[in-house]
Amino acid sequence: MKRLQVLFLAALSSSLFLFGCGKDTGETDAVPDASPARETQSEEIQKDDGLTVKESKETDMPPEKGMVRSRITNEWVDESVDKTRPIAVLVPNSKTASHYGLSKASVLYECSVENDLTRLMAIYDDWNGIDKLGNIRSGRDYFMYWAFEWDAIFIHYGGPFYMDSLVERIDTQNIDCISYPKASYRDSAKNSTDNAFTDTDRIKNAANHYGYPLEYREDYADEEHYLFAPETAPNTLEQYPDAVAASKIDMAPAYPVTNPYFLYNEETGLYDRYQNIPGEGDGPHIDLADNEQLSFKNLLIQNTYYEVRDQKGYLSFQCHDNTRDGWFFTNGKGIHVTWEKASDYGATSYYDDNGNEIKLNTGKTMVCILKEGDAFLVDGKTVESD
Repeated sequence: MKRLQVLFLAALSSSLFLFGCGKDTGETDAVPDASPARETQSEEIQKDDGLTVKESKETDMPPEKGMVRSRITNEWVDESVDKTRPIAVLVPNSKTASHYGLSKASVLYECSVENDLTRLMAIYDDWNGIDKLGNIRSGRDYFMYWAFEWDAIFIHYGGPFYMDSLVERIDTQNIDCISYPKASYRDSAKNSTDNAFTDTDRIKNAANHYGYPLEYREDYADEEHYLFAPETAPNTLEQYPDAVAASKIDMAPAYPVTNPYFLYNEETGLYDRYQNIPGEGDGPHIDLADNEQLSFKNLLIQNTYYEVRDQKGYLSFQCHDNTRDGWFFTNGKGIHVTWEKASDYGATSYYDDNGNEIKLNTGKTMVCILKEGDAFLVDGKTVESD
């Protein structure tokens, strides 16, 4: 029954919640999404102990007994990690932000908020043993739709009333560190407004307080969210004649406050992230917890329709859509893609220009949400949305 309620709410949210979550603001509602639901195919195997687990699509053997492929990164993880619900943590990105634990994120989203600032949302499949995570800032309702895709527990520090309708839904499971202060703590940081952090124990205690399960809920998120190429046959994009060389991907035109960009590292095969923040200088984007630079195997850029909600500059993004385009970068190359998201808990899927769903490579993924009309640079050349 609850799943039927969720499906009903998911359909309702596409038309009612997308641009006016919460109280009536007098705004125009989004056009209902007519894109078809995404079908998933989950291959399962029956183990000797009677447990049913996801079968790895890789033909190689796990490095250790009891390991499976992560549904988020396709990396080998312990079975317990694969069953654990992810967390989605809202983090500011500004001169005053103090970033701890971001290098451990499996997927990292970035999207604009008001005043040309951006928020980061870090998705973790393995979040055990984290001593300091954050800093945590307020949420936005559009980030919640992306968190739903992973059936993630949404962790934030308050937020505008546009979030109210989503937060109050029976299927939403969030931890607001204002409503439940024990979920976070204050620590030394660059700025007094950016000094709220959390850790594994506090998250587990908060989840227990609210009665949230720590394993995936049945029939909520797609078990196969991304498609992955086998590690033995990675996606080089060489099969696409129109693939472009992509050594530097510069997001500064879209994110002008922190001016982030990515440089392809041929030795590691990863895109290393940098930021050029006025007053702080140009340099690697570093996780202060372990002094590691943020790096990604896959980079997805998603052009998205948006509106400005009010005089304060709060934004809304059309998360449910099947009419917009973007780009996919990996292994030093990039291709044009389109994307679709059909329901709240449905995955955002990306397709090449032949209509085939793209295959990501094993590893971490960065998703940059761009306001429709914003541009970015690939090796110095401007790229705009279709």
